[in-house]
Amino acid sequence: MKMKNLLVLGSISFLFLSGCTNVEERVYDKYATDAFYATPEGADVALAGVYAQVAGNWDGVGYAGADKGWYDLNCMSADEQVIPHRTSGDWQLDFARIYQHDWLPTDLILNNTWNWLYKSVFSANLAVEQLTLANADPSKIAEAKVLRAFFYYLLIDDYGSVPFYTANNITVDQIPQASRTEVFNFIIQELTDNVESLSATKGGNYYGRFNKYAGYALLAKVYLNAEVYTGTPKWAECLAACDKVSEGGFSLHPSGADISAPMGNKYFELFGDVLPDDETILAIYVTENIVSRNVYAVRSLYGPHAEKLWTYQGWNGTFVPKDFFQKYANADIRKKQFLYGPQEGGFNYTIDVASLDNPGAPPQAGVRNTKFFPVGQQDGGGASNDFPIYRYADILLMKAECNVRLGNAAAAKPYIDMVRQRAGLSALAANPTLDNIYDERGFELNWEGHRRQDMIRFDKFLLPNLFRGASPEYRKLFPIPTSALDANHGLKQNTGY
Repeated sequence: MKMKNLLVLGSISFLFLSGCTNVEERVYDKYATDAFYATPEGADVALAGVYAQVAGNWDGVGYAGADKGWYDLNCMSADEQVIPHRTSGDWQLDFARIYQHDWLPTDLILNNTWNWLYKSVFSANLAVEQLTLANADPSKIAEAKVLRAFFYYLLIDDYGSVPFYTANNITVDQIPQASRTEVFNFIIQELTDNVESLSATKGGNYYGRFNKYAGYALLAKVYLNAEVYTGTPKWAECLAACDKVSEGGFSLHPSGADISAPMGNKYFELFGDVLPDDETILAIYVTENIVSRNVYAVRSLYGPHAEKLWTYQGWNGTFVPKDFFQKYANADIRKKQFLYGPQEGGFNYTIDVASLDNPGAPPQAGVRNTKFFPVGQQDGGGASNDFPIYRYADILLMKAECNVRLGNAAAAKPYIDMVRQRAGLSALAANPTLDNIYDERGFELNWEGHRRQDMIRFDKFLLPNLFRGASPEYRKLFPIPTSALDANHGLKQNTGY
């Protein structure tokens, strides 16, 4: 059974407030309010509003699950997926332009991502204030601060130097812009000060929440990309944070044939309705049409083909580019997620796609992905698959990368081999190279929100592909949206835009 206490609290609070349109103003004593937030139930209400931003829903709100937000911006600017304009007239050009690295400061998806992240920072600031004034349980205050650090981490990863504030007592036009390094240092300080105060509970009420191990996973991610953010690598620090995650007793979820599992293999239980707690470190709780949604498989499949498989139409959008797909070995069980070539019912997904935009791709062009094979779905609006933000396979590959970068490739080999062998592949014949690790991260973590970051860290992001030439250096950052510059004239646009 999924644990959704925080999300339900947040949903009920929102519905209650939005349903009251003609009420008398009442002033409550602030001490009564503080006493409420000091209780376990009150602290969870304060946190629920922040976690609701992580889950999100439509219109670019949320980390992953729906259209035109953070996930699409970061995944479609990489090499693992794209939605083309279809020659049938479907799909606007926004997604293709992101893949082609032609985005502009006025683009909707850029704006949606920015607005979501700053709404989330505001919510986290509010929770920190409410819980601090109430002298709430220190673990709950720490949780709010770690959530805020998570949002600032996503901001500097995408936009570089960004507006920075930690109290909601300042107007938008007055928020100062801090350098990427300054915000990085704040994130590190917040995490190192607070992660040990987080609950060590796994699962239950902490399914989908930052416990201590998820906090260390976030810290490891920030350290992993420190050289990109500040010019100074932090490989040893990243490795130490990964070791802290390992203290949580995580392991790789087993693979193996199982007719009851998605795509006939237990491996794909990692992307189902309730994610297995042996490997899952932090997840987004999803219930279709109620809390968030997961559109990724249904958004990929051709409409009539999806209807044959699932009884409802697919959106015929996302495909996997040929050069990414063809790197998978045939023996790799992870290749089962891809649909290509002739399909039952007379459908045929061609591997080759000639055009993204003009004239675009025919309706059945492109390899499709069912990694998040829909569960619990009643219509085409989104499935109930939960979404993994952090899982242990990522931690193992981070350990491998850090060891190679620190000159100890022999220590890296067991970690990458564990991931490979779970996928049905043999161990590497020699100690891993950085290219081995880069490839394995792509094979294992595709469509989970990590690829753009990985491509930048491994100096692959600017390379040409089948649909564009080499990109200029400034494309490693997204531009600050024009609307944000208009609202705060003190902001400086990123170079090149």
